[in-house]
Amino acid sequence: MKNYLSLIKFSHTIFAMPFALIGFILGFLKTENQNYLWLLLLVILCMIFARSAAMAFNRWLDRDIDAQNPRTVIREIPAGVISSQGALIFVLFNVILFITTTYFINLSCFLLSPVALLIVLGYSYTKRFTSLCHIVLGIGLGLAPVGAYLAITEHFDWIPIILGFSVLCWVAGFDIIYALQDQNFDKNHQLHSIPETFGTSISLKISKLLHLLSSTLLLVVIYMISHIYPNSGWMSLLAWVVFSALLFYQHTLVKENDFSKINLEFFTTNGIASVIFGSLLITDLLI
Repeated sequence: MKNYLSLIKFSHTIFAMPFALIGFILGFLKTENQNYLWLLLLVILCMIFARSAAMAFNRWLDRDIDAQNPRTVIREIPAGVISSQGALIFVLFNVILFITTTYFINLSCFLLSPVALLIVLGYSYTKRFTSLCHIVLGIGLGLAPVGAYLAITEHFDWIPIILGFSVLCWVAGFDIIYALQDQNFDKNHQLHSIPETFGTSISLKISKLLHLLSSTLLLVVIYMISHIYPNSGWMSLLAWVVFSALLFYQHTLVKENDFSKINLEFFTTNGIASVIFGSLLITDLLI
């Protein structure tokens, strides 16, 4: 179990989870659904199952590529810790659990579950033919607040959709930074990414632009929420300030000729930003 949790980087579930919870809370405040605790449990399980399937599938599909990359050769499948067959079975197990869980939420979520899986699993193929793979990854995580809202309200709404676009830009921005580490490897192995296509300097500018757009969209979300719930206020703005400041801070960690702090930027800063933003905004809404 420890090896499989390492395979899917289970701790990274924290990136999208706070945004899913925001979507869920917005839906609850609108509907006051009395089954909210049961639905909340199902939403959390869906997040876990979908992400576990996506990560394990990515590792399975990229097993031969990872075996050739000095940075990734230590991953569980190329290192022989987990077999290729075992990883694929793990993927199928989580796919079945995800679809089954959506069945107990509502019909809309159940019918749309294959679409969600197509996006989060299909991402793994995209770097084989397009540099926009970072955007597809962002779409996958951006589904979190939209899906959580749909789970409790059974319909779509603009606020979770705009929140989802903000998550898309945030994730795509930091994934571009993460891909800087492999730009030479990608170029030599006919793999595609923004860094492989445009180089380091332009890639960092694109990442900054995406993060600026993410911050702007979050401010739009907070503005829209304030018109629906006038009592929300300073905590939501504080959430935005902290999140935006951490987005800016991570760009000071990465230089064009120094990628040594990318892991700090990718894992620590973005995880903290997500948790703080989600905690403050949800607290503001509930209080």
